[in-house]
Amino acid sequence: MTAYRRFRDVRKFGPVQVATFYDGRGRDRHAAACTAPRCDFSTEYDNRSAAELAARTHRCTA
Repeated sequence: MTAYRRFRDVRKFGPVQVATFYDGRGRDRHAAACTAPRCDFSTEYDNRSAAELAARTHRCTA
């Protein structure tokens, strides 16, 4: 069963979106996900700056 996540503070860096959400334990988590077709890049981080850095340096392989 997948978790329902309510994203907030969503920003876009090129094709990559960075958002903040609460995990199942109530902690702040930050996700970076590429919106380009056939690109499977998505990661979770503990802090926002790491997610934004990943978004800025991501290069799509597709």
